[in-house]
Order: sequence, then C-alpha cells, then structure tokens
Amino acid sequence: MQKKALVSLLFFLPFSTLIAQKTANYRYEYDDSTLQLQGPATLMSFNRLIQSAGQVITYGDSTLENHTLDFAILPDSQHIAVEGRYDVVVLDIQSRQIVHRWSYRGGDPATRGLMSTYSGIKAFGYEGHTYIAWGAGNTRQSAIMIAEWDGTGLTNVTSIRVDAVAPAATALPNDVAVQVEAGIPYLYVVLNGNNQLLKIRFTDRQVVWTAPAGVAPYGVKVVGGKVYVTNWAGPLVTDTSLENAGTPWGSAYTNPVTGGTARGSLSIIDAQSGGLLNELPLGLHPNAIACSPDSLYLYICNGNSDNISVVDVRRGVVTDSIPVGLFSGSITYYGSSPNALQPDKTGTTLYVTNGFDNAVCVIRLGDNAAAHGRGRSVVEGYIPTEAYPGGITLLNNDLYVANIEAKGSRVLSPVRGLKEGQEGPGGGERLTAYTIHQELASLSIIPVPTEKELKAYTKKVQEQSLFFRLALTNQPARQRIAPRPVPERIGEPSVFKHVVYIIKENKTYDQVYGDFARGRGMSKLCVYGDSVTPNQHRLSEAFSLLDNYYASGKCSAEGHQWTDAAMVSDYIEKSVRAWFRSYPHRQEDAMVYNRNGFIWNNALDHGKKVRVYGEACTTKYDHSLRWSDIYQRWLNHEDQGFTNTTTIARLRPIISPAYPDCDNLVFTDQLRADIFIDDLKRADGAAGDSLPDLMVLSLPNDHTAGLSPSFPAPQAMVADNDLAVGRIIEAITHSRFWDSTVVFITEDDSQSGWDHISPYRTTGLVISPYSVLSRAIHTNYNQTGMVRTIEQILGIPPMNVMDATALPLFDCFSDVKSPYLFAHVPNMIPLDKMNKPLAALSGKAAYYARVSANQAFKDVDGGDDEMMNKILWFAAKGDERYPGPVVSGAKVGR
Repeated sequence: MQKKALVSLLFFLPFSTLIAQKTANYRYEYDDSTLQLQGPATLMSFNRLIQSAGQVITYGDSTLENHTLDFAILPDSQHIAVEGRYDVVVLDIQSRQIVHRWSYRGGDPATRGLMSTYSGIKAFGYEGHTYIAWGAGNTRQSAIMIAEWDGTGLTNVTSIRVDAVAPAATALPNDVAVQVEAGIPYLYVVLNGNNQLLKIRFTDRQVVWTAPAGVAPYGVKVVGGKVYVTNWAGPLVTDTSLENAGTPWGSAYTNPVTGGTARGSLSIIDAQSGGLLNELPLGLHPNAIACSPDSLYLYICNGNSDNISVVDVRRGVVTDSIPVGLFSGSITYYGSSPNALQPDKTGTTLYVTNGFDNAVCVIRLGDNAAAHGRGRSVVEGYIPTEAYPGGITLLNNDLYVANIEAKGSRVLSPVRGLKEGQEGPGGGERLTAYTIHQELASLSIIPVPTEKELKAYTKKVQEQSLFFRLALTNQPARQRIAPRPVPERIGEPSVFKHVVYIIKENKTYDQVYGDFARGRGMSKLCVYGDSVTPNQHRLSEAFSLLDNYYASGKCSAEGHQWTDAAMVSDYIEKSVRAWFRSYPHRQEDAMVYNRNGFIWNNALDHGKKVRVYGEACTTKYDHSLRWSDIYQRWLNHEDQGFTNTTTIARLRPIISPAYPDCDNLVFTDQLRADIFIDDLKRADGAAGDSLPDLMVLSLPNDHTAGLSPSFPAPQAMVADNDLAVGRIIEAITHSRFWDSTVVFITEDDSQSGWDHISPYRTTGLVISPYSVLSRAIHTNYNQTGMVRTIEQILGIPPMNVMDATALPLFDCFSDVKSPYLFAHVPNMIPLDKMNKPLAALSGKAAYYARVSANQAFKDVDGGDDEMMNKILWFAAKGDERYPGPVVSGAKVGR
C-alpha cells in the first residue's frame, strides 16, 4: 500500500520535481507507474510524457478512435472548422466550446462510409455565404466535400465524386487551395492517389483541368498565377535504370538500404493551363506547405528529414533548409517529424508542429527565409502540446494545434453485467476494461508565448521527451569493462552474441496472463490462460512476468513499424484508422518507412550478421490451398514450395526464402518453427559460429481467424502459436548457443483484445541464461525499450529519437548465470480443432462465422477490429457479456 500511495502521489507533484527525483542510470519516477494512472503529465506508450500548454479541448465519439487533423478559420473570424477523421466540428473561439458536429455517419448515404483524408480543410466566402471544402475517401471511393456554414451549423453538405485513375484504387483528394479568379472561386485539389492536381470551378463544380503531379501529392498553395504542390514520395519515376520499388499504386524512387522513399519534390504548375513549369527537389516526405504573408516565400515541412525547406517564389529556388528537431545537436537523432506549419502575420516567425517532439517548434526566420528576416534562421524554442500535433493555425495571437494522438487510447468501458458501484477484484477497484480503438480527439489553444514563457516551455518539452537520457545514451564505451547481459553503455561488451526477436500478433496482457496470481491481471478477462498457452505460462513462471509492458501502436500497420523500427513515420500517423493507400504491416509500401529504416539494416550497417524470418516480405504460394491442406502437408513432411519476395533490396540476401510471411494465417506456426529450428540445428552442427547475431521472427497465428469455418478455432490457433514458441525456446536452450543467446518476445500490438489497466498492455518475454528468474517485473517498459535493449546488447547505436530515449530492459537481467533448460509443453488443444461449418450453426454463432469468413479471410487484420474482438470473446465465453464498448457494427477502418 505504501508503494501504491507513493506512485499515486507522484502524479500530483510538479513535473520538474519528478524529473529531479529520477534515479541514476536511465530511471525516473514514472517508470513505476502504469498507463492507467492520470495526472498533470500523461505517460504515453512510447516513452513520452505529455502535458500541453494552454487549454486542451477534448471531444469525439467515445466508441471510435478519434483524431484531430486540421483547421480552417471561418471568414467571420469567430469560428474554426476542425477536421477530424470521422467528422467536422466547429469551435466557437469566444466560448472555446464545440458548437456543432457534422459526422459522416449521419450524412448522405453516398458518403457515409468515407473518412477525412490527411489534412487540408479550407473555408471561404462567396456571395454572402460561407463555404468549407475538404477531401474525403476510403479504400474504394473518394469525394471533395463542400458544406455551407449558416452561423449555427453545417448545412447543404454535398460532395463531388472523384474517380480513381489506375493503378490507384482511390483518388484521395487531400489539401485544397481556394483562389478567386475573375470574381469566381476555383478549388485546386491535390489527388494523393491519382498523382494529380485538379482545378474545379466552384460555381458549377466543373473540372477545368487535371494536371500530373509527383508521387502521392499532399499539400498545395497558389501564388502569383502558379500552383505549388508538395509530393510526399517525390517525382514520378522516369529513370527506370535507377533503384525504385514503390508504393502499392506504382513506383517511387527508393533507398535500397531501407526501402523508403529516396526523394521529395515540389511541382510548380501554371494555374491557367495546368502545365508543369518546374520541379524542385526537397527533403524526404514533404507534406504541409505554407506561404509568407507577403507571398514571397513558401515553407514546406519535410517529415522524414526533420527540416523545413524555404522556397523563394520570385526566383523559384530553395534558399534555406532549417533543422527543427528537438534532438538536433552534436549527435543528432532523427524522428521529430515536422508535419504542419503556420507563419505569423509579421512574416518573421514560423510555427511548426513536430509530431514526435509533441511540441510546436518556434523559428525566427532569417534573411534567406523572410523579407524582413535577419541573419540565419534560428529555432528559438518549443511549446508543449498533446501527442503528435499534426495541424496548426493562428488567430488573435492564439495558436490552435490539432493533436492527432491526443492522450492516446484511454476511454474506459465498464464490464457489462456488473452493477453500478459493485467492486471488482483487487484493491477495491471497479471492474473495467479498455479496448484499443476508443480514443477521444483533442486540440490545444495556446497563447503565443513571451520570450520568458518560451524558455520555460522549451525546458518542459525537453523534460517530457526524456531528454536527460541522451547524456547516458551518448556516453562513450569504456575500455576493459567486463561483459554484462545488457551493457551500461553502447559499445561495451555483452555476454550475449546472438539475439532472437520474436514478433507475435495482437493480444493483451489480460487475455493471456490475466490468470497469473503474481501479476497485475484480471482473471475474468483471461481467455487464453494456462490451458491454451501452457508454454508461455511456464516460461513466464520460470523467467520474468512483465505485467507492465506495452505495445506502442494500436494496430498491426503501426505495430510492425514500432517493433521493427521503434517509431512510425508521418505517413503512418496521417493514415491512422483510414489506411487509404495500404495497410503496411508486412512492409511493402515505400512511403511507410522512416528515414533510418529498421533494426535489421541498423545491425547490418554495424557489421552484424542478420537473418529475417517472415517480416517485411510476401509469400508466394497456391492461394487455393486452405489451412487444412497446408497443415496436412506439414504433417506429411512435404516440401510446400513457398518462396518470399520483398521490395527492400537489402533484405533479399538475408530473408528466409520459404518462411511464411506475417500476414498469412493459412500457414500453421509449426511450419514456421520447423524452418527456424532447422536453421538453428545446422548452425549448431557446423564448425565455428555461423549463427546470425540478430534473428527476427514473425509468429502471427495467435491473431486467429475468428470463427471462419475454414480455419481452426481461435483457442487452437493460439495454442498453435504457443506450441511454436515452446518448441523454438526448447531448441535454443538445448543448443550450444544457449549460453550466448537472448530471446525477446513481443506482440506487434494489442488491438485484438481487452485489458483492465490499459489497451496498450500486452505480453512480453525475455528469456536467457542471465534473465531474472521467477519474478514479476513491474517496471514500465514498451516496444521501444525492447528494441533499444537489442541495440544495447549488439553494441549498435539507436536509430531515432524514440529508441535513443527508451529505457533498456535492465530489470529483466541478472549478472548470475542460470543453468535453466526448457522442455516444451505439449498442446492441450488439438491444433486442427476446426471451427464448425456454417450449416451446423445458427443465431449469433452463425452470424459471427459469416463475419469471420467474409472479413477475417486468411489475412491479419482483414476486417473490423472491434467485431473480431467480440467474436473472440464469444468463442471463449459464449453469451457472457462482452467487456468492450457498444458499437454499431459498421466497418470503420482496418
């Protein structure tokens, strides 16, 4: 009780006091808290704290994952239209209240399934009326939305359908620029999917011309008869002799090392004819664009380069490149992710939203960036916001900031069937459950700070970004230091030579470990306990039970970026819950990747041997085969002839050629385990040490296929996954490499379940001869810390701002070696216990089976996530009331 009271008290102490009380060697007081606790600073799932300056307005439909995207100031200067993923709301600036909400769900049937695209809402007046225009779409259709503001609400909401141009699946109108020409408003709209710019005459909604742009155009400005378009993925590919891979809808110039886009560009197009006048090279992932008040300069965020490009409109050249990252310095860490910007009315100050700094960067513009600038452009400081600011505007000396991630997923749903006021188990807390796709949106209203205030804000942003850890991260390695499991400093020796990193799919802590008495679990929420996952339970009993470990993202499209790279790019954050262009969990879209790439190229860059099993690849196989066909062939020891492809050139030599990819559930995980174990045995029997330094494995079948009749029952698929884990660990512990090997196991995300502490809480295992034995580890850890620990062991530097400030999993290790050997536990549930055929089902079971068959298919995250969770609960608990939110059942994204 004393410890719990101390942790609770910490949330009411000033944040500076908390930082001052941090312990040595990376530790600080929040490391003993869970994500459930709230206070003046909110702990996120990726080792960041947030506490916004100014006033925060939180809003949204609590049954959805809401995100604030962008703003448009209405002509009356009394209201601001706020673009959200599922809605547009109107903010009254005097009362600071949301006074109106328009939702796609309640709109015209033709647009009911749409969502707002990445950003770019605009407002304008014409003939005494106020209009608002923005882009919307889904994976199949797109529209330009137009609404009228009558002073009290949005009326006459209409849409202009925009058709896709092959190979695009959807046109994706994004940013809108409004230009009055000869008294008539014209809309210039970028079509992110079609790689085009569209000019529309507002009066009759007719297309004047369509012009080609670069790959995935994002932002648009019209200045002096020219249209400027930022191209997220750079210019169109014309030189086919160069290395290019691309996006799902065509090619883009890519970096063969990381697979990510290698260029960014600005298309300059004639406003009257639509002809291309010029194309300027920019940084990576150029997204938002703004114009100086005198129309002489353009400012462009380069999200994957952490800088701002400045373009002189008169000369048509880039005149400046301004670094904006909080972690820029003598040792620069990439990943601040600038993605929106706004100049002040004097044209001498530029405000930039840095997504992963959770801050607005304040820049004093120099003589290369502003007509009245002096000297060079300088970052004057940072203003704290909520999580991942992604839109900004300025009105009446107040900054309005759109926080894409707000406070994260923290909407709490009471477990159904428990009476109001009835206590649940443990500490008198009421029985509650979280699911991951419930998140409220937020915006911050921040008065422009004085110089003194900005200085204090900057210090706070540094503290909340755990800036103090850089001094430890950057310490040089010492000579003649004895090897340790996790070296204190990067480059110092580890007792381990080999790291096995296993990535599973989509489970929460309570789903699997809620039955553990010594962990902070809730047995009522446990559906895959020790009878389904005996190997993971035995391993958690023998080694460490991590009951305070978190996934950093909310779905597999985010999750595989966090597990593989310890961060996500601006493209991912702008796509959350929509996934218009791709659902990139198996790394096949060049736009997805951050600039520095993944853990495997970091290891390769530093001379390490690497083998990748199932990550970042696509398996070619006969798609007429069902799960039972492949399983029977596995039982018969038949060569199944699978082959893998990858769009990342550097992966091709190191990827396991026949190991099934992370997306296909049609393959039993026993097949995956066999391939890894065979490789391990070959290395074990060969002379010397041919085992790779880093082995990354995908084991996805704990995701399950719901009640789809062509797949095993959910408990059987989870048991299949558990048996594969057990067999792999047994093989490692009985090999001659055991003394020098550590195994890390994580879920990629936690969306396929529920948890009473946090929807981000998931399962994690750390297995080695030097692991702490038979103990519950309560330290707050997350996926970025697991990646950082792997780097620390391998002696390679962090890749970005997230792993550079992550807490290594020090508490999971001991300097005392254990002789522990593991023998796998046979599965208690037959692996081929199939779901019942539709003909044998009725009622809810038949409905869930049809939904599973039609939406789950054989792919990971192929359908409605909340529906899948309901199906898994029903499969385990029958008609016992589901612990998640009440939703309509309509599909709202992947």
